[in-house]
Amino acid sequence: MHHFAYRDDILHAEDVSLEAIADAVGTPFYAYSRATLLRHYDVLARALADLNPLIAYSVKASPNIALIALLARRGAGADVVSGGELMRALKAGVPPGRIVFSGVGKTREEMRLALEAGIHQFNVESEGELGALNEVALAMGAVAPIAFRINPDVKAGGHEKISTGKAEDKFGVPIARARAIYGAAARLQGVAVKGVDLHIGSQISDLDPFRIAFSRVAELVMDLRADGHAIERLDVGGGLAVPYGNNGDPPHPEQYAAVVREIAAPQGLRLIIEPGRLIAANAGVLVSRVLYVKEGAARRILVIDAGMNDLIRPAFYDAYHAIEPARRKPGPTSPCDVVGPVCESSDRFAKDRPLPELGAGDLLAFMTAGAYGASQASEYNSRPLVPEVLVAGARFDVIRRRPTFDEMIARESLPPS
Repeated sequence: MHHFAYRDDILHAEDVSLEAIADAVGTPFYAYSRATLLRHYDVLARALADLNPLIAYSVKASPNIALIALLARRGAGADVVSGGELMRALKAGVPPGRIVFSGVGKTREEMRLALEAGIHQFNVESEGELGALNEVALAMGAVAPIAFRINPDVKAGGHEKISTGKAEDKFGVPIARARAIYGAAARLQGVAVKGVDLHIGSQISDLDPFRIAFSRVAELVMDLRADGHAIERLDVGGGLAVPYGNNGDPPHPEQYAAVVREIAAPQGLRLIIEPGRLIAANAGVLVSRVLYVKEGAARRILVIDAGMNDLIRPAFYDAYHAIEPARRKPGPTSPCDVVGPVCESSDRFAKDRPLPELGAGDLLAFMTAGAYGASQASEYNSRPLVPEVLVAGARFDVIRRRPTFDEMIARESLPPS
């Protein structure tokens, strides 16, 4: 469910029309619904309430500090994968004790920052990382709480590029080596083994891969405890699919929670979950304006002012986003290609998509764009990052403004020569 709907044929975010926002901030822009963001968090929190989970919002999905702060005030923690994301979480008011640091390439400086902050847990992904973290912690007179990210060799995810739990993936340590690696960690003075972590992919619409992966890790937990490790936490990652308009109805969080409960409850483990897309995706839209309409040999081509640098998912993952006109158009539809201004052939959002008769100046909304939209944006073709707007009832606020060309270039300099 989301809070984007037509009123008198004009698409609104909560009580604000997208046309009104476009008039105020220009296009393209991202608009987020506060009510949707919090509702998605609440649904998941209620589904898992009996397990008292740490719901660590995956900052990479949508990292604006205003959104992180909303969730933090609701009780969320943060799953971060870089020093920058750690700083965003802290700036937004996430208590350090609710921050989990994931990622395969943590630097020593990032480890130091996280240890200084006093985060809840490091999810360690290699033996090399374990050694580095131990050295950093010892040099600081600290002890790093850790879980190893276990690769259970389960194929899952809506696209090859978002599957993370197969044996050949770069993430995690092989489950076959887990007991030996935990044994090595137990002999180190700078780390304290606390739990087990896994994450098998994103946009997963079948619960069976979760059930298989969780079961394998539950068996590992029993083995590790038998080896003398005090395993008290289980981080199950994220990955539950959301509806994009072409993938039906994914499992409800209640159904997902039942699978988690089967595994975590009997073990008496403190549950950590790292949702990102599930919370943010349907809470945001990208709004763009039609610049030109070209008549192709087989169909119309709509050239819009948003480009792949603003929303790269279609070019990167062949991802589908439903496209809605900001002002509802009566009458028949016809097949269209929707393309951006970036000088790449892959700068195409939709091919042969049935759309109503649209012309230059009309606004389009790319739905379910709140996750991995603004967060993956770039300044390719020297196009400034677009504004982000947060809507709450009848009010909207700019939570990231559009930079000027001078501001974009100011980070660069000419050498004296």
